[in-house]
Amino acid sequence: MREILFLAHRVPWPPDRGDKIRSFHILKKLQTMAPVHVGAFADDARDMECAEAERAGLASLQVELRDKPGWFSGIEALASGKPVSLTAFGSKATQDWVDERLASGAISHVFVFSGQMAQYVPAGFDGRFVMDFVDVDSAKFESYAEDGNALMRWVYQREGKKLSGFETEIAQRADASLFVSEAEALLFRQRSGAANVVALGNGIDTVFYDPAASFKKLHPVFPDPLIVFTGQMDYRPNIEAVSDFAHHAMPAIRQAHPETTFAIVGRNPTPAVAELSALPGVQVTGAVEDVRTWIAGADVVVAPLRIARGIQNKVLEAMAMGKPVVASAAAAEGIDAVDGQHLLVAKDVEGEAAKVSALLSDTDERMRLGSAARTHVMVHYGWDAQLAQLDALMADEPAK
Repeated sequence: MREILFLAHRVPWPPDRGDKIRSFHILKKLQTMAPVHVGAFADDARDMECAEAERAGLASLQVELRDKPGWFSGIEALASGKPVSLTAFGSKATQDWVDERLASGAISHVFVFSGQMAQYVPAGFDGRFVMDFVDVDSAKFESYAEDGNALMRWVYQREGKKLSGFETEIAQRADASLFVSEAEALLFRQRSGAANVVALGNGIDTVFYDPAASFKKLHPVFPDPLIVFTGQMDYRPNIEAVSDFAHHAMPAIRQAHPETTFAIVGRNPTPAVAELSALPGVQVTGAVEDVRTWIAGADVVVAPLRIARGIQNKVLEAMAMGKPVVASAAAAEGIDAVDGQHLLVAKDVEGEAAKVSALLSDTDERMRLGSAARTHVMVHYGWDAQLAQLDALMADEPAK
C-alpha cells in the first residue's frame, strides 16, 4: 500500500453527527495504514476551519464549501440525466484535484465515503477501490415517493431510480461495497446483484458517551419527566419523527404524566420543527453545546423514526449513556439488541406512547433497561471491534 485517497461528502471534523462520526473513525483507522489524501465538502465556515486544523496530519487536503443552490442542482440533473444526489456534489475543482492526485501515481487505494462521491473515481483506476455506501440511499428516496404531492412523488421516484442504477454501476467497479448493517447489505445484494458486499457496522465511543464522564449537566434540572430526541433537525426522517411523536404520542403521555416535557435536541430546526414548541410540553432547543447534557437529563430517550436506514447513532449514544430507549422498528432494525432486554421497540405511535408512559411510571425498570443497554453497547459496539475487518478490506490485492 502506497497512499490512500479518501473522499467524503462531508468533512469528518468535528465528528458531531452520525455520518461524520462514522467517517471520522474510518479515516483515523486508514491513517494508521498509509498517508491519506482527503477530499471533502464542508457545510459551513465552522467545518472549513475544523478541516484546516487537520491539514498537517494529512498527505493533502481539498475542502470545498458546498453552496450550490438546490434548484441549480435540479436543473443540472434534468439536463444531464443524473441523480440530483450527484449533481449537488459535482465540482470541477474537486474533480481536478482528484485527477491530479491519481495522475501522480502515488495513490494505490481509494476509499469513498457516501455514494455521491463515487462520481470522482474514474472507471480506469487500477488500484483498490473500496466504496462505503453506508445506507441504500436509493431505497430511502423510493420511500419518500410513497407520499406527498404528485410533483414531489415524481421527483423522488426519479431520484430513486437514477440513484439505484448508479449504485449498481459503482458496486460492479468497486472491490468491496460496504454498508452499515447486514440488513442494508442484504437489501443491496437483492437490488443490485453485487457480490462483494460487506456489512461494516458503526461503533460508539463509550468513554465519551459515559454517564460518569465530565460534562455540563442540565441546570436547572428538570423536576418533571423529560423525554429526549436527538438529531439533525433539518433532516426529513427526523422532522417527520418528532412531528408525529409531538402531535400523537405526547397528548397520551401527558394524560398519565401531565408535566412531561418532550425536548427536541439538535441543530438547524426547520420552521416546521420550531413550530412544535407551541404544543403543550414540547421544547425545541436548536444546537446545543454538548448533546450528553440532554441525554443525561432524560428519563427516556425516543427514536420514533418512520423512515430509517442502517444503524441509528442516536440510539447507540443513548444506550451508551445508560438511558432507556423506546425506538420504532425502523430505528431499531440495524442494531444488534434484544427488545425488552436492551431497549424497547414499538410498532406504532400508540405503542410508543404506551411504552414511554409505562417507563415513566417505573423507576426500577428505567434503571434496569438503561444499565443493560450500556453494558450491551460496551461489549458489542466499540469502534476497534467494528472496524477490525477494515485492515483486510484495504490490504487485499485488487480483484479486477
